[in-house]
Amino acid sequence: MTHCATRHADLDDAALLRYSRHILLDEIGVEGQQALADAHALVIGAGGLGSPALLYLASAGVGTITVVDDDAVDLTNLQRQIAHTEARIGVNKAESARTAMLALNPALTVHTIKARVDATRLAGLVAAADVVLDCCDNFATRHAVNRACVAARVPLVSGAAVRFDGQLTTFDLRDPANPCYHCLFGEEGDASDGPCATFGVFAPLTGIIGAAQAAEALKLLIGLPTLTGRLQLLDGRTLQWREMKYRKDPSCPVCGTAV
Repeated sequence: MTHCATRHADLDDAALLRYSRHILLDEIGVEGQQALADAHALVIGAGGLGSPALLYLASAGVGTITVVDDDAVDLTNLQRQIAHTEARIGVNKAESARTAMLALNPALTVHTIKARVDATRLAGLVAAADVVLDCCDNFATRHAVNRACVAARVPLVSGAAVRFDGQLTTFDLRDPANPCYHCLFGEEGDASDGPCATFGVFAPLTGIIGAAQAAEALKLLIGLPTLTGRLQLLDGRTLQWREMKYRKDPSCPVCGTAV
């Protein structure tokens, strides 16, 4: 199933120079960079995770990016949400992130959704994207995004960061044999990924996980291997990563095949 955005014009001389360090990589080259230019990424949340993810998607040349966030920039956000500035306190986070992204790369098309979206609207946003990055901080939204991605068969990159603990994985839902978010984290589980206002968060942790989400999204768009079926767990105190493998749950109520 293809969800590609309208193909952008071929890369011009300025773009070839801008992205030359990507193009030098055999795994990317001109074709891969063009694929990024033609791609559409949907990012749910423009906070601690969304900020670095959005800035790297922008700098890497993803041609169309849609940002969803209904919150406004607050002084307490600036400890970790690097897309925002003190001058933009009170501004909607999606709009603030758009300003930062276009300052970095004005050739992008950036759409902003400054509201909480219901299931119907979310389904439409997901179906129009090539990849979705879940950068939110609440359990209910994560499951809603997962359901929409399963229905549209759009890959989902999931990250979480709270206290000193980070999580990262990718659900490549283009293949129905692959697991979804619900296979790994059931809705009846412990919703321990609450807002940073409740638990606190080590500032660079959000940068590490958000940047890694951008890396996974870029690899999906150019056809490189990703973390599908592998959950990365980061202890920010020791900077040690652990990996846990997981499989599709045939009884999963969202993506399962069991009758």
